[in-house]
Amino acid sequence: MEGTEVRKLAALEDTHWWYRERRHLLGKALAGMTPGRALDIGAAGGGNTRVLRDLGWTPVAMEFGPEGAEVAHERGLSTVRADARRLPLDDRSIDLVVAFDILEHIEEDDVAVTEIRRALRPDGTFLVAVPADPRLWSAHDDAVDHVRRYTRETLSSVLHRGGFDIASMTSWNVLLRPVVALRRRSSSGSDLDDVHPVVNTALRAIITAERYLPVKQLPGVSLLVTAHPRG
Repeated sequence: MEGTEVRKLAALEDTHWWYRERRHLLGKALAGMTPGRALDIGAAGGGNTRVLRDLGWTPVAMEFGPEGAEVAHERGLSTVRADARRLPLDDRSIDLVVAFDILEHIEEDDVAVTEIRRALRPDGTFLVAVPADPRLWSAHDDAVDHVRRYTRETLSSVLHRGGFDIASMTSWNVLLRPVVALRRRSSSGSDLDDVHPVVNTALRAIITAERYLPVKQLPGVSLLVTAHPRG
């Protein structure tokens, strides 16, 4: 992702409905887990890293590019520049890896997943979020340097090959999927734009309502996975 997009994300993520809900989903996934050492891959503005920190984890924000690492560091987070295909971690040395919206940027996603498996402790957890459904491919994906969008089958396959068992896989942004599909047919760039406060509030209400509806197995805009190293 280009530096301008990282800066744009960092400026939006505190209030934007999409990033707020993603932080909620991360917090929910962490509920009941004993905090330990955590790595937030592709941390960008550090919103998810701060969730980890606030819940008692000892997190490191990891970014491939200099701009993202600089933004995370400016926000007072422990930060490292590194490649997800070559993690600066010892074998079986970390309790949790969060990779929200990062695997789709990596051509060799198999290599990254295998490397994450190497670094995780046997009882560790891998939390993954990726964009779903290749049919939703648009100028937005090009603008933010996506290599692919995943299906349930392709995401399951790369995780299984990398040595993980999947504990759960759910869709999110299901209710707004038709709106996203319609908008992206005519889009000419990234969706990482500021939203009018009234629209932001309305979208936030819709995505919040989704928490309580039985839609998590229906097609959505993203997929969320909790996985553990295969014994």
